[in-house]
Amino acid sequence: MSPPGRIGSVAAVVAAALVLPSAHASAGPREAGAAEPGITFEVSAAEVEAFDFVEVTVRVDGARAANPFTDAHVNGSFGPSGGPTTEVEGFADAEDGSVYRIRFMPRGASEHRYEVRYEHGDRGAYHRGTFLARDAMRKGLLRVDEAYPFHFVWEGTGEHYFWNGTTTYWLLGWDDETMRASVERLARLKVNRLRVALDGRVKDGRDWYENVFPTDRFSFRLDPWVAARPDSLADPGFDVARFNLPHWQKAERLLGLAREHDVVVSVVFYVDGAKPGVDPFGRAGEGGEAEERYYRYAVARFGAFSNVTWDLSNEYRLLRSDAWAERMGARVKAWDPYDHLASTHGFEDFRFRTSPWADFALYQMWDECGGYPFMLLNRQLQAATGRPMPQINEEYGYEDHYPPWGCGKHEPPTRSADNRRRLAWEMAMAGTYQTTGERADRGTGWGPDTGGGWINGRGDDTMVMLAGYARMVDFFTGFEWWRLEPRNELVTHGLLCLAEPGQRYVVYFRWKMPAAIRLEPGRYRARWYNPRTGDWVGIGIVEGPSWTSPAPADGEDWALLLEKTD
Repeated sequence: MSPPGRIGSVAAVVAAALVLPSAHASAGPREAGAAEPGITFEVSAAEVEAFDFVEVTVRVDGARAANPFTDAHVNGSFGPSGGPTTEVEGFADAEDGSVYRIRFMPRGASEHRYEVRYEHGDRGAYHRGTFLARDAMRKGLLRVDEAYPFHFVWEGTGEHYFWNGTTTYWLLGWDDETMRASVERLARLKVNRLRVALDGRVKDGRDWYENVFPTDRFSFRLDPWVAARPDSLADPGFDVARFNLPHWQKAERLLGLAREHDVVVSVVFYVDGAKPGVDPFGRAGEGGEAEERYYRYAVARFGAFSNVTWDLSNEYRLLRSDAWAERMGARVKAWDPYDHLASTHGFEDFRFRTSPWADFALYQMWDECGGYPFMLLNRQLQAATGRPMPQINEEYGYEDHYPPWGCGKHEPPTRSADNRRRLAWEMAMAGTYQTTGERADRGTGWGPDTGGGWINGRGDDTMVMLAGYARMVDFFTGFEWWRLEPRNELVTHGLLCLAEPGQRYVVYFRWKMPAAIRLEPGRYRARWYNPRTGDWVGIGIVEGPSWTSPAPADGEDWALLLEKTD
């Protein structure tokens, strides 16, 4: 694979690989001597942007590893010239052991030096070189904001990130053309995080009461390992010591495409892992060597993509224990040279509030039970630990999806585009975030055959829910939302308020009535925002320390924005 987005790309073949006296020699490589026959190094670029990556390809002729995923190793290190170095692992990218790759992602503008080592038995080779990283103001890794730790920032630009996610579990089941079109559509709708399963296999969408079926362009088989019986749903016969390389290569194409649009991909290692044929390890093998190899290979392969976060498993408690999550989370963090953000998806509680490997909290609380009170309480519980972190309701009921579980009523039209959007506004007003899911009833292999929604990420223009979410994104990113805190005591009638007192106030109206608002002394510009249309309506200049707003124009939801003015 050629890494996307290269600048000044070269395919400089470095034939003079330095000989290693032994794969395990403690003295390290000799810097003199003849080249190891049949081992060459190719460097993808002499210059890249910071947060892109340089890829070094190791090509091996002659004696090769019988199993390149277990018997041979590529490792390296890199760093700014004269500065600290970062240790990086490479990975096998050919079943016959002929190709290995290692990637270096610079996080700042500088000349960088790197070293690469290939080892297989008593064969070994060593290569070193330099490349230039330049600052192109590229959004880099997603980070928790140190100053406002319930929120996120982009490393590289320092811009704040308003999390607006959606579930697209089987996005990797599509052909490349549909996968690209789906990502581009979601990015246009201002979705900036996708939940994507790396491993999962079911018969069809009827497992979730949805008309989504395999077609010649879409498959429910996501196979990270080589399968002896790939068409067998429950007994694929995975060889967990060998990876299914076309699947991993497609995942890289997805990551590169999403990165072009500043979309973060949550790599979900298992989805529905309790179903037969999905989890080849089971409870008996949880956290064992073979399972760790799976996670470690993913970190080595995907780690140089800046737009990745790790999700240890969807609904991990259906197939693993809390102790497993603690161990695997710590291992993923130890293997990851770039420290991508990590978490794991559970249910109504998050059990890793103080675990060093967990960077943000994920919940699954459905419908109104997962709305404002639930998210505000979890934010408060997190703050009480002394380790604030972002809070996200990852699943709160997908649009027009009615399985026999959840909270409250479950019959149509309970889960509509409108009330999903309203729940999202409530979570934002709690100073928290959410991940939604589009309707799947446009179907795949069924009906109009233009959808798939939360199951596989495809949609069409009749699916309007995310346009409403985009207007929410527009509203909050129009000011420094991360500075505001939940302050409902400043308003009457049970309305929701976010405030940076004396600077900015947001009041969310869910019914038609005026509100008394307690302000710091001063003058404020007051405006209505219509969340359904994105239109603004000016009110004028108002003065503190108290002011009573007019009632909204109708009984629908409205947002009121007050901003300090001279």
